[in-house]
Amino acid sequence: MLRRPCPECGLDTSSFDRTEIPAMTRANAAAWQDVLAAPDVARRPRPDKWSPLEYGCHVRDVFRLFGYRLDLMLTQDDPLFPNWDQDEAAVAERYAGQEHAEVARELGEAAAALAGRFAAISGDQWLRSGRRSDGAVFTVETFGRYLIHDPVHHLYDVTGVRHAAGA
Repeated sequence: MLRRPCPECGLDTSSFDRTEIPAMTRANAAAWQDVLAAPDVARRPRPDKWSPLEYGCHVRDVFRLFGYRLDLMLTQDDPLFPNWDQDEAAVAERYAGQEHAEVARELGEAAAALAGRFAAISGDQWLRSGRRSDGAVFTVETFGRYLIHDPVHHLYDVTGVRHAAGA
């Protein structure tokens, strides 16, 4: 997703300045507040697809995880990120049974904290690196671009609204 627009959600992670990552994170979190306030938020559209509530839990946890990983990148030299199994997390944390208002609050807090961390990055910090166990290597900049695709894509998953350029 770093080299071309996502064919599903439409986000082109190369189309914006890296300094827009905090605002994009905050805007995405605001959109999730509306999704998580819907009356049927816990209903799965199909048995094999998460409900908006489950997606909201996942996005909250992605914001938290990326905050942790960003901190590693900014405080350690080329850290190796611990593995995270998102499907295992959904079961272990019982995403389907969580309280939607609490998830909305926590998602907003996690997004605000992460946006604040990205807003504080300057100069050579954008070049610091980190690695996933699958061999993927990120700089703070590519990490931020990779990050923003996840919540944008999942908002598309639940709303069907593609990302608009400049949005």
